[in-house]
Amino acid sequence: MEGFKQSLYRRLERRNITKSVWWHEFSIRLEKELDRLVSLLYELYGNRPDFAFWVEDIVVHAFESFRARPAWLKERDRQLPPESGWFRSEKQMGAVCYVDRWAKDFQGLQSRIPYLEELGITYLHLMPFFKSPEKENDGGYAVSSYRETNPSLGTMKELAQLARIFSKHGIALVADFVFNHTSDEHAWALQAKNGEAWYRDFYLTFPDRSEPDEYEKTLREIFPESRRGSFTFNEEMQRWVWTTFHSYQWDLNYRNPAVFDAMCREMLSLANHGISILRLDAVAFIWKQKGTSCENLPQAHTLIKAFQSMARLACPSLLFKSEAIVHPDDIAKYIDLRECQLSYNPLLMAELWEAAATKEVQLLSYSLEKRHKIPAGCAWVNYVRCHDDIGWTFADEDAWALGINPFDHRQFLNRFYLGDFPGSFAHGLSFQYNPVTQDRRICGSAASLAGVERADAVRDPEKLERGMARLILLYGIALAAGGIPLLYLGDELATENDPDWDRDPAHKADSRWVHRPLWNEALANERHDPSTVTGKVFNTIKLLVAQRASHPVFAASDLAVLPSGHKSVIVIHKEIPGSQLVIVGNFSESSVPIAQTRLTEILGGESCTDLVSGLSWNAISAGSLAPCQLLWLFR
Repeated sequence: MEGFKQSLYRRLERRNITKSVWWHEFSIRLEKELDRLVSLLYELYGNRPDFAFWVEDIVVHAFESFRARPAWLKERDRQLPPESGWFRSEKQMGAVCYVDRWAKDFQGLQSRIPYLEELGITYLHLMPFFKSPEKENDGGYAVSSYRETNPSLGTMKELAQLARIFSKHGIALVADFVFNHTSDEHAWALQAKNGEAWYRDFYLTFPDRSEPDEYEKTLREIFPESRRGSFTFNEEMQRWVWTTFHSYQWDLNYRNPAVFDAMCREMLSLANHGISILRLDAVAFIWKQKGTSCENLPQAHTLIKAFQSMARLACPSLLFKSEAIVHPDDIAKYIDLRECQLSYNPLLMAELWEAAATKEVQLLSYSLEKRHKIPAGCAWVNYVRCHDDIGWTFADEDAWALGINPFDHRQFLNRFYLGDFPGSFAHGLSFQYNPVTQDRRICGSAASLAGVERADAVRDPEKLERGMARLILLYGIALAAGGIPLLYLGDELATENDPDWDRDPAHKADSRWVHRPLWNEALANERHDPSTVTGKVFNTIKLLVAQRASHPVFAASDLAVLPSGHKSVIVIHKEIPGSQLVIVGNFSESSVPIAQTRLTEILGGESCTDLVSGLSWNAISAGSLAPCQLLWLFR
């Protein structure tokens, strides 16, 4: 390795890079990072005869990106590397939105800063804002250019200005890095269609069905309602193209090192526009190997680590957040300070809704005890809803351990949230039903799935109170669990399903648009009126965020699930030197007398205060837990 390093430095010297005023700072990083970067890349591409020259090129690209990085971002790199742990603070509060639907454009986002500050938001994830096909674009996840925005939103220059302004207000911008595939209208795909072999090798294409048929023996279908299989025939090339998700999304070929190089440049360009965190989309699918499921392969982890290593050279404050909606064991494998420092927590989302439907907390409790802990220095991103569907991602073995048949249980949960099960409070829609496996996912806004919409429609005040309490209970656990809580903007206003979601022909085949709300000015204007549903929900969520930010114990990642003595009541304990927090959630639709729980025994007679209601434990302990009540008992 030492000889390789000396040769590389000589070549960099011949390129005059070592004479730059920025070389000293970069060289310190390179000295620390080069061995790791070369080792990772060698695992993937070491058999290529031009490997050494190729590594030289990507190091040069990293240096050029670092040299072009704005001064304020260079300073952020020095102050906030991943090891600083800034993202694990109790003061961090996330939110997510579509730019056009929530604020019209980048300028509109700037005008919403007071609203975000009112809620205590410090992290804003903008759903894909890149140039994409006008009609079929999978909500922006079919990217036609990583260097251009959707023109209706503004320009990349305006995005960079927005990132700087948000930073001054303490808000980090988060963006998607859609790196498994591009749109078939991306320049690379267009040149591939035009017969350019260099760009055809950017994608996985085949002259006939023989290899696709071999691969499909072990692949699962992701969007079976849209089309069957994972390959699409392209007339212009007269070849089959690997399209895991939609026929217009072409999977990239990471066996080709030119693809890694090209996507690194796109990543570094985004970072230099002020993006603090990249959500790595569809991480499980980025490497393909015949005879496997082509999900969660070891090379996928190597690739992500190599991207992270490149970021350490050019923009070391850039964080990665994994999006892996797979088995919980596989989700955990992406979480590491040198891979993805952050990870979505789809298991918590699914099991919160599972507990709400069953009114029992055994599966939620079991999973929190077994699967919540992650590597030191990393953090979950905990959410109740997101732009996507709800898939029932609990582990089958966890269900069986509790005497639950996982297949039957998923069928029950689907029926319940479609509103087809007797006693259901939910109004949800089906997404991507597979008649072969009977797999199905659920769409719906948090308020509609929690029972607010149905109760509102029949003007049942008791059910409406329960629906609001249930929504707060779910968010209360997500906010207290440790990590970054993520608010899907609109939930704080108790936004219900969009009844007109399918009027847009581009949305008609995708029921997820039912819960991707437009900004509702009327609802926003109600948020300070405590007599309205919107006012009650908004002000309670605002209170929870403020209380969380005021107490460092919320940042603790370790937790213990304590036996509550009641099947509907979960009790979670967190502690740091000098303070303790006991999180209590009653998932029952009925009151539960405190005497039926072990809360008095757990609290041991010590005085504490409920941060939600402001009441002392003495005032609470003589009564009952109300239906769907949340307590944050602090001492």
